[in-house]
Amino acid sequence: MKRILAGLALTTAAALVTVAPAHAAPVDPVKALKKQFVAGKGVRIVETSRMAVDGKSASTGKSSGTFLFGKSGVVASDMKNKAPKAAAAVAPPRIITIGGHSYVQGGAFSQDLPEGKKWVRYPGVAAGATFNQMIDVFQPGVLKALVTKAKSVKGGTYKGALTQDQLAAASHSRKLGGKLGKIKVEYALSVNSKGLVRELRSSWTMDFGVLGKYSSSTATKYIGWGSKVTIKAPAEDLWIDAKDLGEDSEVPDQLSESSVGAIAG
Repeated sequence: MKRILAGLALTTAAALVTVAPAHAAPVDPVKALKKQFVAGKGVRIVETSRMAVDGKSASTGKSSGTFLFGKSGVVASDMKNKAPKAAAAVAPPRIITIGGHSYVQGGAFSQDLPEGKKWVRYPGVAAGATFNQMIDVFQPGVLKALVTKAKSVKGGTYKGALTQDQLAAASHSRKLGGKLGKIKVEYALSVNSKGLVRELRSSWTMDFGVLGKYSSSTATKYIGWGSKVTIKAPAEDLWIDAKDLGEDSEVPDQLSESSVGAIAG
């Protein structure tokens, strides 16, 4: 009887080992992102940013937006921004970026416009940029850098730090150089079971001398990957080119994809 029971135990154990599920290999976030690049599809974001000066809270901003994909990445975006009063003069309440232009509306950007005009059009602003997040995860090169250079990976979250110039190199954009280029951006990138970005938290600190020591943190959540998205430019009779507004109508610093000073402000 003991031999029979021992034999049954061994058989059962062998069966359990045989049917035990194998652990699937982690999904590559970069490959997962590229699969989302389908015309007419996109994703939404909600974003919260906080700024402190010399350790004291200075401002909090909230943004939301929708990004439209094409075969190679983001082709259009529609961002809304609720900036603190201190930044209301420079942070545009809304930006639609499409066709190589950005259409800006609200706040200081809608003052003193010709009758009937509600938007100002600026050239060449990145469609994948948000208001405060310094890391553009819609760029495969940047996302790859976040994943491969992470110092720790746990529970689908990649943690690490990259300088501004390292991020610029990953996105094939112009490096800032000098002190600004050396600013270290710490990040925590969380992906879901499909390898798609669920949340990105980033932070940086820099001493601006007499202006004080600035620290900034931004949390961006990505919602509804693969959703159907439609983004259109404002009707032509509602906007005016920035160049037609006069000499003082250059692209504002806060619309530049690599402006640290604007974010600090």
